[in-house]
Amino acid sequence: MKLIIFGSTGSVGRHLVDQALKQGHTVTAFARTPTVLNITHPKLSLIAGDVFDSQAVADAIQTHDGVMITLGSSKLTGNLRSQGTKNIIHAMEKHGVKRLICQTTLGVGESRSNLNFFWKYLMFGILLRNVLKDHEVQEDTVKRSSLEWTIVRPAAFIDGPATGIYKQGFGSVEKKLTLKISRADVANFMLEQLHSDKYLHWTPGLSY
Repeated sequence: MKLIIFGSTGSVGRHLVDQALKQGHTVTAFARTPTVLNITHPKLSLIAGDVFDSQAVADAIQTHDGVMITLGSSKLTGNLRSQGTKNIIHAMEKHGVKRLICQTTLGVGESRSNLNFFWKYLMFGILLRNVLKDHEVQEDTVKRSSLEWTIVRPAAFIDGPATGIYKQGFGSVEKKLTLKISRADVANFMLEQLHSDKYLHWTPGLSY
C-alpha cells in the first residue's frame, strides 16, 4: 500500500515509518524537516511541508492509498492536531483517498472514564487540558468526515518494543489498565488497521 504519514518525525511517527517499510509499504514521510528521520530506503519519499499549509498537504496526498496521522507538538497550547487534521481530511476528500488512521489519546470522550485520578484531574484537568481539547476537536473533525476512518486512542507513551500484547477496544468501564503503551505497539496497531475493518468508524483504546 502507498501510505503518507503526517507527524512522521515524532516519537510514534518514526516507528510507523520504520515498521511500514519493513512490511513492504511504499511510504511518504511528511514533516517540517523529514530529513531528521535519517532513514534511506528505496520505498521511502520525504516531503518537507507544514500541515497548516493546506495546498502543500493537498499536493502531498495525491496518489496515496492511505493516510496516517500522528501529529504532536512540544507546546501545550495551539491547534496543530485539529487544524492539521482538518487540512488533511479536506485534501483526502478532494483527491478521493478514503482510508484514514488517526492517533489521538485515551481520555477523549467516553474513554475519560478509563483514566485514574492523576490523569483525569491533574494531567488532562490542568497541565494538558489544552492538548486534550485539541484532540477533542481533532476527533470531531474526523468523525464528521466522509472517510473510512479509525481513531486510535493510546494510553501514555513509553519506550519499548512492539510486543503485540496489549488491551484494545475496551469499554469505558474498563479499569484494569496500566495506562501505558509503547510507541512501537501503537505503530504496530495503527498499521494493522490498514488490513482490517474491525475498528472502522470506531475509537479503540490501547493500553497494557
